[in-house]
Order: sequence, then structure tokens, then C-alpha cells
Amino acid sequence: MVFNNPLSSLFGKSPISPLQSHMTVVVSCTELLCSFMSSAIANDWQQAEQIFDRMSELEHEADAMKRKLRLHLPKSLFMPMDRSDLLNMLSQQDRIANRSKDIAGLMLGRKMSIPEGLESQMTEFVTTSVEACRQAHKAINELDELLEVGFIGKEVDFVEKLIRELDVLEDRTDQLEQDIRHSLFEKEKQLPPIDAMFLYQVIDIIGEVADLSQSVGGKLQLLLAR
Repeated sequence: MVFNNPLSSLFGKSPISPLQSHMTVVVSCTELLCSFMSSAIANDWQQAEQIFDRMSELEHEADAMKRKLRLHLPKSLFMPMDRSDLLNMLSQQDRIANRSKDIAGLMLGRKMSIPEGLESQMTEFVTTSVEACRQAHKAINELDELLEVGFIGKEVDFVEKLIRELDVLEDRTDQLEQDIRHSLFEKEKQLPPIDAMFLYQVIDIIGEVADLSQSVGGKLQLLLAR
């Protein structure tokens, strides 16, 4: 006969591992933006479509994981972190994958080419934005270690360093966004107005990926401050 420990239902399972697993899928989706952009620059839309299909699969997987975590998230007061904090972090992570897929979907739907002379800027912009997502992933992967040490000691210093590096990447992305918008403005008169409008929209969303990644780090930083 198996006896259930009443305390086990009170404390519930730790939600940290599912949160980290969710971010792993989010990063896998977002990283595909680099190869997608390379295909778009090369006007290889067949390859771009294959990459988009894989991004869609990963984005759907992340959505399913988000719903499952929300459904099974313990309501107990004895969770290792505040329930609302975890839900907010989960939501921000999920939006990274959503916006990454939005970028690819928008470009693929219009077979949007990058104007000549902007290819290297766009590649660097996307790469840096994706790197911000990877950095947020590194920080989230330290969350279980933080809980183990009670949010004190060298582990806190290490995570704070990761978050500072994330802030630097986001600042760099902001600068790259300004630069590419300026370059696009100079070429704007040579482009069909509707193409220029959608290019500005794509640039905005690429910047948003980095902003959301920084937001994930910011929510983790709030946990450190408590």
C-alpha cells in the first residue's frame, strides 16, 4: 500500500524545470531567425519556408508547454517563488517565440527582400537580438541554483553578471536598430512605399525580441532584489 505524504501536495512540484524547458524551446525557435534571414537575403524562399515551418512547430510546442505549466502550476503558498512572478516570466518568454515567428511569417508572406547595402546591417541586427535571447536563457537556467542557495552568495553575483551582459546586448540592439532605420530612411525614396512600411515593421519586431529578452532578465533581477 502506498501512502501519500500530505506535505507533498502542499508544496507541489517545483515549476522551475518546466519554465527552463519552455525557454529552451523558445530559444530554439528564435535562433532560426538567423538562418531565415540568410535565406531571405539570398531570395531562397523555398529554404525560408522550410525554416518558417520549423519555427512554427517550435512556437506551437512552446505554447503547449505554457498552457500545461499554467494548468498544473501549484497554487500553494509554499512555492519556491511567487506564482505571479513565474507566470509573468513565462508570458514574456512565450512572446519571444511568438514575435520571432511573426518576423519570419511577415517576410515570407511578402517575399520581402532586404534592400541592397542593408544586408550586413540586418544580419548583425538579427544576430545580436538572437544573442540577447540566448543570454536570457543562460540566466533562467541558473534559477534552480539560485533557489538551492536561497538567493545569496556567489551564485547571485554570477546571475547578476549575466543580466548585466544581457543589458549590454539589448543596448547594442537598440543602437543597431537606430543605425538600420537611418540607412533605410536614406534608401526609402528608391523603394515602393508599402515595402518600406513593412521593412520598418520588421525592424521594430526584431528589436522587440531583444526587448522581451531583457524583460525576462529584468524579472529575474527583481527576484534577486527580494
